[in-house]
Amino acid sequence: MDQPDLDAVKAYFLDLQERICTAFETLEGEARFREDRWERPGGGGGRTRVLEGGAVFEKGGVNFSHVTGTALPPSATAARPELAGRGFTALGVSLVMHPRNPYAPTSHANVRFFVAEKAGEAPVWWFGGGFDLTPYYGFEEDCVHWHRTARAACEVLGPTAHGHYRRWCDEYFYLRHRDEPRGIGGLFFDDLSDGGFERCFEFVRSVGDHYLEAYLPIVERRWRTPYGEREREFQCYRRGRYVEFNLVYDRGTLFGLQSGGRTESILMSLPPQVSWRYDWRPAPDTPEARLYEVFLKPRDWLADQPA
Repeated sequence: MDQPDLDAVKAYFLDLQERICTAFETLEGEARFREDRWERPGGGGGRTRVLEGGAVFEKGGVNFSHVTGTALPPSATAARPELAGRGFTALGVSLVMHPRNPYAPTSHANVRFFVAEKAGEAPVWWFGGGFDLTPYYGFEEDCVHWHRTARAACEVLGPTAHGHYRRWCDEYFYLRHRDEPRGIGGLFFDDLSDGGFERCFEFVRSVGDHYLEAYLPIVERRWRTPYGEREREFQCYRRGRYVEFNLVYDRGTLFGLQSGGRTESILMSLPPQVSWRYDWRPAPDTPEARLYEVFLKPRDWLADQPA
C-alpha cells in the first residue's frame, strides 16, 4: 500500500494558492491580495490572502492552512466516529470570491488532506474538496461551462465519478431550513482514499487545476455588465443564503472554529455587504424569479450536451 506524501501535498497546495491569486490579480489589474501569515496555538498555522475593494471582486479570500492537534473535532468525526480522539494533521486550500457585479457569480473551491493518528495503529488519511458556483442571475451557458469543466476534472477517476460527485455537491450545498440549493452545484467529495494515495492525489490536483478554467471565463464575461440598485439589492439578499450556509452547515467553517483556528481566516469567506428581508418573494416573470424557478433546481446541466 502506498504511503501518503505530506510534503508533496503541502507543496501542491501552496503552489495552487499562488497560481490562483496571481490569476485573480491579473484580472483585477490594480487590486492586490493582502497576505497574513499566522500560527495556531494548538499547532501549525497558515497563509491567508484577502483581496478587498477591487474593480472585479468586492471581496475574495484564498487561504492555505496546515494545522495539527491532539484530537479531531466533532465536525471531522461526525460521519466517522471510530476516529474520535485521534491526533490529526490537516492541510488545505479554501477560497471564496465575491464579485462586485451581481451578474457575476460567487464561487467557492476547497481541497484538503487529513491524517488521523493513534498510537499503536496505522494512520488513517483521506482527501476532500470540490468547487461550486452561486449565481445571482442565471445564464445557461455559464452553467454548462462550469459543469463541463467539472466533468473534465473527474476524468482521471473514470466515467462514473462526475455524476457521483455532482449529486453529492447538490446534496451538500443545500439549505435544509430554506428547502433550496445554495447555487448550481459543481463537485463535492470527502473521505476519499479508495485506490491509494497516488490516484487520489492525482484527482485532487485535477480538481484544483480545473477551478480557474471553470470560473475565470464566466467572470470575464459578466463583470462589466451594466446593473442598477435592483440587481445590487437582490445580490445582497441572496448573499444572505451564503452566510446562512457557511455558519450553519459548512464542515470547513465548523472544523476551523471547533479546532481553535484563526477566526479571521475561517470567516474570510463571508461577503462584505449582505441583507435579509422578512418573507420576501420575487415578483413573477422577473429575472429574480427565474433564478429560483430555473437555476436553483438540482439538475444535470450536461444531460443534453455532447460528452
